[in-house]
Amino acid sequence: MSEQKKVAVLVGAAGGMGLATVKRLAADGFKIAALDLNTAAVAELIAEAGIDGKAYRIDASKQENCNQVVEQVVRDFGKIDVLVNLVGWTLTSKFLEEKRDYWEKLVGINFFPVLFMTHAVAPIMIENGGGKIIFVTSDAAKVGSGGEAVYAGLKGGVVAFAKSVAREFARYNINVNCTAPGPTDTPLEHDQDPEVVARRIKIIPFRRWAKPEEQAAAVSFFASDSSDYITGQVLSVSGGLTMS
Repeated sequence: MSEQKKVAVLVGAAGGMGLATVKRLAADGFKIAALDLNTAAVAELIAEAGIDGKAYRIDASKQENCNQVVEQVVRDFGKIDVLVNLVGWTLTSKFLEEKRDYWEKLVGINFFPVLFMTHAVAPIMIENGGGKIIFVTSDAAKVGSGGEAVYAGLKGGVVAFAKSVAREFARYNINVNCTAPGPTDTPLEHDQDPEVVARRIKIIPFRRWAKPEEQAAAVSFFASDSSDYITGQVLSVSGGLTMS
């Protein structure tokens, strides 16, 4: 593998947006460390597409496991230039009918991986002289989402966290930004209540879901040199669903 290539770590790489982002960043010239709890799909993609990368199994809700995997990535690749957190999950339900175990699962999937991976990777970037951190959040973080109250709150927390560490890390030449996908054609979206999905599509100016590749394009921009003077920002990729 060429030493000139930058190294991108993608957490949640086996999801619909994750696989699209693996392909996009590989096409951009990055070496890829693809992290997921289920690695079969991304390992197959890496092998079939001839991607310069490796799949790693991780439970990103566990800090010790995040630290271990990051250490292994550095041993394998020598550095980390870009961190992309794509992990996300929710169901559609009424807040007053939800139980604590569901909330704890949401926190473990949607918030802890952001904290743990940033905590593990940022010191490596500082030592290397800089880097890019990108959190894939949700437009729900901006405007809320009926039936996804806790998920929206956690994604809003990710946005606030991103802006905060963006201020802390700028002195180290580390950019921290977020993408905020709207409804996207992924298995997660297909798991939602069809009536909720239909209502969402009806209010999207383009009247369709985003393609995973369109979400990957936004990540590609924030990972590129073109975003070197941009930090603490949230880019909606939602077909005009939100315009603020």
